[in-house]
Amino acid sequence: MPVTVLLVDDEPLVRAGLRAVLEAQPDIEVVGEAADGAAVIPLVRRLRPDVVAMDVRMPLMDGIEATRAVLRTVAEPPKILVITTFENDEFVYEALRAGADGFLLKRARPAEIVHAVRLVAEGESLLFPASVRRLAAEYGDGGGGNRAARAVLERARLTEREAEVLRLMARGLSNAEIAARLVVGAETVKSHVSAVLAKLGARDRTQAVIVAYESGFVAPG
Repeated sequence: MPVTVLLVDDEPLVRAGLRAVLEAQPDIEVVGEAADGAAVIPLVRRLRPDVVAMDVRMPLMDGIEATRAVLRTVAEPPKILVITTFENDEFVYEALRAGADGFLLKRARPAEIVHAVRLVAEGESLLFPASVRRLAAEYGDGGGGNRAARAVLERARLTEREAEVLRLMARGLSNAEIAARLVVGAETVKSHVSAVLAKLGARDRTQAVIVAYESGFVAPG
């Protein structure tokens, strides 16, 4: 089954460019387009895309509010990939905090765009981990000043192995890479990752990593 994608951007040329790049791949299908975040929820409910590629800045409803709305109202929400012009952008970090699964630069090369969509759809790796660390360092609170994040981590009561897995996730390692580092099986790592997400109440790796940074459990940079 192909990965299905909904494109949301107020610039027709951006949507056309993304469609051309993605539809050139045999395992990716663009199922719809929208010009503003306000149109996302009905389209997601009707089209059931695997991934929404969504601009972070739009006139009526931006990508941050659209992300919150989708995650709040859709029973089985898609993965959300934020599209942005600038990598070091507070809006991008706020979208990630709101629940987006990763971000994509508009100037990215075609191969990077395809890789980002596939990686977010799979959900087993953190997209652009170095960039997420930089965003956390600048706009989060890597010193552990975020009391809400600290409380989440304290309530989670991670085991020593789960804490180790979270640290490696924060560095951007995939399940296979974590398995190699810890000298355990891939299924064992998958179980540990699932346990970490469940205990933190995180929908994906990105949200778990943001908690790790903002609680001070992992230092960004």
